[in-house]
Amino acid sequence: YVACMPDGTYHAHRKLHAFEHPVIRSGNQYTVFDTPWGVKAAILICWDNNLVENPRACALMGADIILAPHQTGGTCSRSPYGMKPVPLTLWKERDKHPEALRAAFQGEHGRGWLMRWLPARAHDNGVFYLFSNGVGQDDDEVRTGNAMVIDPYGRVVAESQAVEDDMVVADLDLTLLPLSTGRRWITGRRPELYQILTQHQGYERDARTVRFAEDAVVVAPAEPRPKG
Repeated sequence: YVACMPDGTYHAHRKLHAFEHPVIRSGNQYTVFDTPWGVKAAILICWDNNLVENPRACALMGADIILAPHQTGGTCSRSPYGMKPVPLTLWKERDKHPEALRAAFQGEHGRGWLMRWLPARAHDNGVFYLFSNGVGQDDDEVRTGNAMVIDPYGRVVAESQAVEDDMVVADLDLTLLPLSTGRRWITGRRPELYQILTQHQGYERDARTVRFAEDAVVVAPAEPRPKG
């Protein structure tokens, strides 16, 4: 994903957790950069945002805004309470029944699923989130759109309810950043407690295996480590 600046320079991010095809390799570094508006921006692509360590790392590197391009929603999930497909017939008959499609996009497997985790990424890290997403048929699934701008308090500033290509535009109130709850929480961190976050526990899998595995993912608690 490439973010272009007004002066013609650009910043390219390579997805950290790529699963789309065996020949696509994951990137190995964060993309955080200065902007002409006195704030730093970062890029996290799709599943990069689902792993909570990534937006936190970007925030610790100074990011004020996270650009979050996605291709999600209406996706088949093994979890009983995860995403579920939006019927392809709703998309194909969108001209006849646009409200039915809009209801699906705004429902449990579109906006409802996003609202269970996306605002928390903004709130907990004290950053603006610029979420974009595909809309319409993607192979045998239907992407649900729902592009939105979220402020550092996890509030939706602007969003799209379109069932077609659309653009969301919003003015960002940068004065919200310094006193946001997430920023205050970050200052209370105790890094000496967090070594476990960078240690392999033995159940880690590559992104493609996790995404397409048919078996349940079992996460066992780490064994207590001796003191001293």
